[in-house]
Amino acid sequence: MTAGERVVVVGAGVTGLTTAVVLAEAGASVHVIAEQVPGGTSLAAGAMWGPYLVEPKDKVNQWGQRSLEIFSELAEDLATGIRLTSGIEASRTAEAPPDWATALPGFRPCEPAELPPGFTAGYRFTVPLIDMPTYLDYLLRRLHASGGTVERRRLTSLADAHPAPAIINCAGLGAQKLVPDPGLQPIRGQHVVVTNPGLTEFFSEDTGPSPELLCIYPHGDTVVLGGTAIDGEGDLAPDDKAAADILARCAEIEPRLAQARILEHRIGARPTRATVRVEVDRWEDGTVVVHNYGHGGAGVTLSWGCAEEARGLLSVR
Repeated sequence: MTAGERVVVVGAGVTGLTTAVVLAEAGASVHVIAEQVPGGTSLAAGAMWGPYLVEPKDKVNQWGQRSLEIFSELAEDLATGIRLTSGIEASRTAEAPPDWATALPGFRPCEPAELPPGFTAGYRFTVPLIDMPTYLDYLLRRLHASGGTVERRRLTSLADAHPAPAIINCAGLGAQKLVPDPGLQPIRGQHVVVTNPGLTEFFSEDTGPSPELLCIYPHGDTVVLGGTAIDGEGDLAPDDKAAADILARCAEIEPRLAQARILEHRIGARPTRATVRVEVDRWEDGTVVVHNYGHGGAGVTLSWGCAEEARGLLSVR
């Protein structure tokens, strides 16, 4: 990648904006094209750092750790929307902690008295919590400060992003048709945002592959409550029953939430495939395409690591 080289980034979710920032700050002339800015699925995220059912494990660990390093640095600036927050991840079955959690600051097993009724194991640690609307605005400001530009436009194919010698495909679920990639499927997620009754710590249940999640993420005056993970479902219309169930599950853990006022519902479709795709594709006309999509529910967690890998692939083409 040469200084000033034009690079088009397709997609303005957390993956696209992070990749655009990394490339722009490396000297590229970056132009982002997306139908929605910032991307709706990223806006709907909770979001807590933590690998979430994604492969390949060795690369996910590498990408996730790099992102953790950067989020920890960014947490020193309140304007980023990132805070290092202590809390508990618990399980209703006596399972070992996820390996990624054991190296986090403050990690320790919970005492039985720290766990809600019905839970048999839990672990306390400190991890970045990301207020996504604030954080995505921060990324946009950082992109503009580096000379990057943004265009709201719907593409029917990646070729519509021309003219550019290099295209970075961060289209998320849109890559299903733009590539096309039939192996990419949606997993619907829904969160409920409520007023904060005074919570300062997160709570998350390790629910495994269940479509019903339980997470409580405080962000100052608000709390993001979750959630759902409905495989193959891409409908973004609010589901009143799912929202009521989310509130009930969370209020069972934290009764103060039962009286919290609902502020909004956030719905997104996680772009999920068997493995995250970060690789180079070369077209016959000489265009270099770097794919960076398929992160499932770990888009935030892997964002900086995958963005830097995409930059590296572009540089060595």
